[in-house]
Amino acid sequence: MAAASGPGTAGDLPADVTSFVGRRREITEALRLLASARLLTLTGPGGVGKTRLALRVAERARRNFRDGVRLVELADLSDPSLLAHTTAERLHLRAEPSLDPVELVVDHLGPREVLLILDNCEHLVERCADFVALLLRSCPRLTVLATSRQSLGVYGESTLLVPPLPVPGPGRPLSAGELGQYDAVTLFVERARAVLPGFEVTDGAAPDVVARLCRDLDGIPLAIELAAVWLRTLSLGSLEERLSERYRLLTTGPRSAPTRQRTLRALIDWSHDLCSRPEQLLWARAAVFSGGFDLAAVEHVGAGDGVGPEAVPDLVHSLVDKSVLIREEHRGEVRYRMLETLREYGLERLAESGEEEAVRRRHRDWYADLIGRFDAEWIGPGQEHWLDRLEHERANLRAALAHCLARPEEAVVALRMATGIDEYWSIRGLNTEARYWLDRALAAAPAPSRERVSALCLDAWYALLQSDAASARPLLDEAEALLGTVGGRGQAAFVAHVRGMAALFAGELDRAAELLGAALDGFRAGRPRGELFALSMLGLSEGLRGDRARGLARIEECLDRAAERGEAYWRSWALWSLAFLELDHDLGRAEAAAKEALAVHGRMESQLGTAFLVDLLGWVAARQDRHVRAATLFGAAAAVWHPMGATLDGYAPMAAAHHRHLAEVRAALGDERYEAAFAQGNGMTARAAVAFALEEPKKPPRRAPRAADGSTPLTPRERQVAALLAEGLSNKEIAARLVVSTRTAETHVDHILGKLGFTSRAQVAAWSAAQGLTPSQGD
Repeated sequence: MAAASGPGTAGDLPADVTSFVGRRREITEALRLLASARLLTLTGPGGVGKTRLALRVAERARRNFRDGVRLVELADLSDPSLLAHTTAERLHLRAEPSLDPVELVVDHLGPREVLLILDNCEHLVERCADFVALLLRSCPRLTVLATSRQSLGVYGESTLLVPPLPVPGPGRPLSAGELGQYDAVTLFVERARAVLPGFEVTDGAAPDVVARLCRDLDGIPLAIELAAVWLRTLSLGSLEERLSERYRLLTTGPRSAPTRQRTLRALIDWSHDLCSRPEQLLWARAAVFSGGFDLAAVEHVGAGDGVGPEAVPDLVHSLVDKSVLIREEHRGEVRYRMLETLREYGLERLAESGEEEAVRRRHRDWYADLIGRFDAEWIGPGQEHWLDRLEHERANLRAALAHCLARPEEAVVALRMATGIDEYWSIRGLNTEARYWLDRALAAAPAPSRERVSALCLDAWYALLQSDAASARPLLDEAEALLGTVGGRGQAAFVAHVRGMAALFAGELDRAAELLGAALDGFRAGRPRGELFALSMLGLSEGLRGDRARGLARIEECLDRAAERGEAYWRSWALWSLAFLELDHDLGRAEAAAKEALAVHGRMESQLGTAFLVDLLGWVAARQDRHVRAATLFGAAAAVWHPMGATLDGYAPMAAAHHRHLAEVRAALGDERYEAAFAQGNGMTARAAVAFALEEPKKPPRRAPRAADGSTPLTPRERQVAALLAEGLSNKEIAARLVVSTRTAETHVDHILGKLGFTSRAQVAAWSAAQGLTPSQGD
């Protein structure tokens, strides 16, 4: 018989040595799953904090288990046959040498209501799966909480992916206060203070550096903690600069940690060694993808020597299960990505394999083919899907272009690729990036070719969109000069079209109509993209120069042809032209056409179309004597123009109409009221600007719940804690102020978030300030 020894039934969970940061959602979800499942496995990449999360969940759940919580740490166990023996030891069980340790554990746990934590199962996953299955069958009151980089695969298992900590996005700069909303930043700051007590993030350059650091470290807690250690010897700026040497820098881990966790490199080596040879090959080959990929792409790129195409789906599934790949779903489309740290490791392995060039060539070929399909299918009903797909593949497109440009013999492929996604560049307002790639491709492929003519024209077009006619002219001159060498009716039509648009933007309407008419004739022969564009702009040019009937006829033809093909984008530009021409004749029709067009541009996130149409609807509002709305729309349009590196002043006919209406609105409102309304619009996001311009009904704001008597649902102590959150205090600081434990303060914060239906401390702080709460209210 065996006897239990050691601590009593409360369990022997290790105490936190450092503060626990974030994970409120994961804790809540884990507790919910534990309430209904007898096996919950926390999965995720190495260093993401699965063990810390498991311990915190167990601490919160221990009151639900009459006989307590038991922790079995498996990180240092290399022999699978010792699993049951190690478990018995962790349960403080003594037995005779002849007694089977499995029976010993089953006998002990069988009558008990226990939460058993099996920590770090990935290197023993098969043995752990068999052992857990046996325990769950034999011990009806037992619940198991496991951590592993892959699921155990046991019947009835629930899994919870533990993601990296949230990090600031690469968008607008954030203040020091705003950074505090991100758990990765909070962790970095707390660990930095541990090694540098005076460390603070104040407004200025520091918030941007800290945000980039946390982003570059993928929000992985282990990486963040290892990086923060270096603030003993490096400045914050130096640490960021040297992060590219992460594998040399991040080598200082606590001596008490398992050997594999003392360095980031060792941590990844550990994951790699747990993979089969085909999994290792696919890991290395998938590392050439930037920003993620879908299954079809990795089947093309990852298959090869040692990995058959038919094996790739199963290998992807296995790498997801091992937390090497992260599965994401967007609008029903499944994609996979690799944390940058794991991707860099994979690229090293790929370089060592000697097959890097072949794999990168397959990657380039896949995305060149994707662009070819986009080019062929753009005129049709799937435009929004294509834009969404290219947006997801933007990083891969860049990588494929860079691959071509690094090899002179393939630079012409870069010309073809860069011109093939014309609409994507322009719709998303990526004018500067488009010019960057086109300039580089033109420099790398100087030989005369039809691809070069097309690229010169497109480069000139993007220069025009940025009001840079001076740069556009020599590009068009070279393109025209090459026509005699390379020929091509389509290329000649392209040159005429861009020259015609330059004339339209300059207000030279007769020349614009002549050139656009010539372009239309050239595009009629099987080039529907150019034909639709030329029809809408020719119609606008003819209408603006006084031939309204002819102009409207061109526009109506464009609308009809687009409708026949199920095409929306170029149709929306025809509607914009129609709205422009109808302003002085049928204001209701102009407004309806503009709103229909804006709805399309808004869904497609088309920056140029949104800017033009929001402004045009401001003209409509001005003519309706809705002057405040008009000024607000002018401000909103200005905000959309800015990131494109362009202004409305680069388009003479549109600028003239804008300034005429603006003057009328300013005169009607007066400078002060005009500026106030303009500022309100200028502060809108593009999405908010579209909603405002379309006059979509506003959704009622979500309010924090109140009790029947109108009071808040918080207790006096919770109101006190909420007020301290408004002062920007951390849980530790709140605990010190209230003379309670940090854990008690964390519990109060969790209750406040739950009662108010909020998801962040910042929301509570804002609500508390609005309520006028003060810390003394809980006294």
